Amino acid sequence: MKFFTLLATIFLVSMSFMAFPQKVNEGFIKGKNDTIVVALTEVDNELIPWLPLPEVIVRSTRIFKTPEEKAKYSRLRYNVLKVMPYAKFARNRYTKLQTDLLAANNRREKKKLEKAFEKEIKDMFNTQIKNLTITQGGILIKLIDRETGQSSFEIVKDMRGGFNAFFYQSLARVVGHNLKEKYDLEQDRDIEKIIQSYSYYMNN
Repeated sequence: MKFFTLLATIFLVSMSFMAFPQKVNEGFIKGKNDTIVVALTEVDNELIPWLPLPEVIVRSTRIFKTPEEKAKYSRLRYNVLKVMPYAKFARNRYTKLQTDLLAANNRREKKKLEKAFEKEIKDMFNTQIKNLTITQGGILIKLIDRETGQSSFEIVKDMRGGFNAFFYQSLARVVGHNLKEKYDLEQDRDIEKIIQSYSYYMNN
């Protein structure tokens, strides 16, 4: 009953604020003896100071039904965190390539930019990516689509043409992968939760 009364009070207070005409003062104001700059909202000729608060993300604690299920999730988390830096590199480098291509003056300059991009990817593959497991490679294919908005097949096709894309797709099929695979938020919800829980986009 007390909880219901509290909710009703909050509702009535909120409605009373809505009933009065409000005027938001542009910019931020600091008083004579204040040390913190705050925004002001005028409500019924009274200035109400306020501060924006950072977003708070609330996540539930996952409960695993069996030790095997927990171990499976832990392996997935390890694999996702292992390949995520490569997917982010692909996103940043591919975005830069597209920007540079738009600014290029001629076809020769575009070819030079594409070869530089291809060399960076090959160098990374020869030194790091080739050591990934088959499972990690499959996750990387999905994350490249998540980060760039294009499947690995589409990127290879754009860069090297349809024949090369078909060739690499055939090689991927040998180990059970599909370069055309797209990232699905519903199907890959565990991967998405792992990425969000480690705040990749706030810290990188």
